[in-house]
Amino acid sequence: MLPVTEGARRPADGTSTDRGGPPGVRPVVDTPSGLRAKDLLSISDLSTDEILLILDTAEAMKEVGTRTIKKVPTLRGQTVVNLFFEASTRTRTSFEIAEKRLSADTLNVAATGSSVAKGETLADTVRNLEAMAPDMIVLRHASAGAGHLAARLCRARVINAGDGMHEHPTQALLDALTIRQRKGRVEGLKVSIIGDLLHSRVLRSNVLLLRALGAEVCACGPATLMLPDMARLGVRATTSVDEAVEGADVIMLLRIQLERMRGYFFPSQREYFRQFGMTMARLRRAKPDVIIMHPGPMNRGVEIASEVADGPDSVILAQVANGVAVRMAVLYLLAGARQEERGS
Repeated sequence: MLPVTEGARRPADGTSTDRGGPPGVRPVVDTPSGLRAKDLLSISDLSTDEILLILDTAEAMKEVGTRTIKKVPTLRGQTVVNLFFEASTRTRTSFEIAEKRLSADTLNVAATGSSVAKGETLADTVRNLEAMAPDMIVLRHASAGAGHLAARLCRARVINAGDGMHEHPTQALLDALTIRQRKGRVEGLKVSIIGDLLHSRVLRSNVLLLRALGAEVCACGPATLMLPDMARLGVRATTSVDEAVEGADVIMLLRIQLERMRGYFFPSQREYFRQFGMTMARLRRAKPDVIIMHPGPMNRGVEIASEVADGPDSVILAQVANGVAVRMAVLYLLAGARQEERGS
């Protein structure tokens, strides 16, 4: 049995929404123990109610792994393959910890130690894994749409752990959970996202999720690293970091992704920090209770000063901790949907 979370989300009219799932969590979708979609490939796959269901379930999952509840048998007998074609520390490790806390059998496959190094395609790799009948595949790949390709090729449930410059849905979910814990809500907050907007999958997933939950999103970066369709996404874009920080409730810094850049997007890292880096002086323009976020890895002295990263307003380590809970929730809910599918 999963732990009980007090204060789980209830409808404004006070009616009960308890339709199954972890005790103490009030799901707000009709599926009793899972999500509607077979896979989690994009935030756009989720309704607002499903986003809230994941966040509420993650709150319950936070007690698993403590001294009182080490693990639960929710995924006992299920096999989860972590297939990572790109380097990762936080995402890969948190998925693995989440799987072990739910008692799943976990297999880690890295591109450098697999047949991909010998020239095998992603499609062939996925087909071969599918032949071994895993229940879920957690996939990170450098190409946008890799998760969608894998989902079409196999019956196993596919979780997108980052596909190129497209999306990173579980990162956005853990960011939303962190904001909600610290602010009590997401709706109505001003969230300023500053950094390498052009190459960021975190930006795209966060914009979709934060807008769905009613936040005002401001995106800031050099003109050379700005997405051309910000207005279509419902985001206010600016190249002035002072304007972006002014009155912000949440400031999310994004890493400068030099490995994805072809050419020169700004004069130097020192110049970038001078123009866009988050310093204590700039932070004073934000609201007094502002929180500082970063999906990691951080480039100290480039997008963020050390005194900001390590300061009292930083919730960066809370994001890392919440990553385990959110990924446990996603695995749990997708497993519930699979069980319903098998029973139908």
